[in-house]
Amino acid sequence: MTLEDYADRMSRAARTAADAGLAGLVVTPGPDLVHLCGYRPPAVTERLTALLLVPGRTPRLLVPLLERPDALAATGAGAIEVTGWTDGGDPYRTAAETLPPRGRYGVSDETWAVHLLGLQRALPETSYSAIGEALPMLRAVKDTHELQRLASAGAAADATYEEIVRVRFAGRRERDIAADLSELLLRHGHSQVDFTVVGSGPNGANPHHEAGERVIEEGDMVVLDFGGLKDGYGSDTTRTVHVGEPTKEEREVHAIVREAQQAAFEAVRPGVACQEIDRVARRVIIDAGYGEYFIHRTGHGIGVTTHEPPYMAEGEELPLVPGMCFSIEPGIYLPGRFGVRIEDIVTCTETGGRRLNNTARELRVVA
Repeated sequence: MTLEDYADRMSRAARTAADAGLAGLVVTPGPDLVHLCGYRPPAVTERLTALLLVPGRTPRLLVPLLERPDALAATGAGAIEVTGWTDGGDPYRTAAETLPPRGRYGVSDETWAVHLLGLQRALPETSYSAIGEALPMLRAVKDTHELQRLASAGAAADATYEEIVRVRFAGRRERDIAADLSELLLRHGHSQVDFTVVGSGPNGANPHHEAGERVIEEGDMVVLDFGGLKDGYGSDTTRTVHVGEPTKEEREVHAIVREAQQAAFEAVRPGVACQEIDRVARRVIIDAGYGEYFIHRTGHGIGVTTHEPPYMAEGEELPLVPGMCFSIEPGIYLPGRFGVRIEDIVTCTETGGRRLNNTARELRVVA
């Protein structure tokens, strides 16, 4: 990412905010700040750090004075006025010098309450909306650089899967396989591992099962869901494997999930509402008689975090736009028995969808 990339993002964000009727944006530490200017503070504390974006004005980044050198080193700093405030001072009053005294502002979803309350005291005639609600498309459409990084992260996750299926599962604990996944993700270039779900046997019926002490046995279905950040962008993929030969029912359930995942992928095209991707996948599973066992949304956006808007869920009417990246991950979870999930990251193109995960989706038999 270049200075020009970040300058353009901040300019577009300010214009988009104005178009949405906002007086500006208050962007605190988290994914919005990283996306807009490339700055990730060395620590997130009670000291205010905030990027202030007001249409027609130079972006201003308020930081604790002791962290100003770190902020100046950020790639996007050349397009920002970086202001340090000292302990004992009032950073909210400093912010009020930049922000118009009236209007509604978009504020980062992750903003601490103490900071929002401080701004309200300094600017009593202002109101605030979460950026995720007011500007759901702010980070949703990826540019060429972002798509390249997401594709690279997806390829690294694919390489991790191709290696994990060659290790021995039977007789080992879930947490042992999870440790292998973490090591492989790092080996393939990830700087951060966000999750390594290993749900074996009945634990696979819990979509977010935390890998534990259960020893994986011959005959277990095992859900593998893993991902993290590579070069600042996320990976997230799920495959379900079986230790030894599966039963006819296990094969059938897996085939239903695979059909649902494929149908949802084929439904991706510009203009289709996000909720329609969920509806297509869910219809396949309902028609097969397993509707009550598909207990989560079909997908979520991905970018500088592994979970972000848009969401492929009922009620999400945002239309798909070329450059959007999101997961498609239907599942069936049979309590006390086993679960199945298949997940790819997909980007919407001008003509349809393109998968960023390309490992085989068939039920893989492992040792």
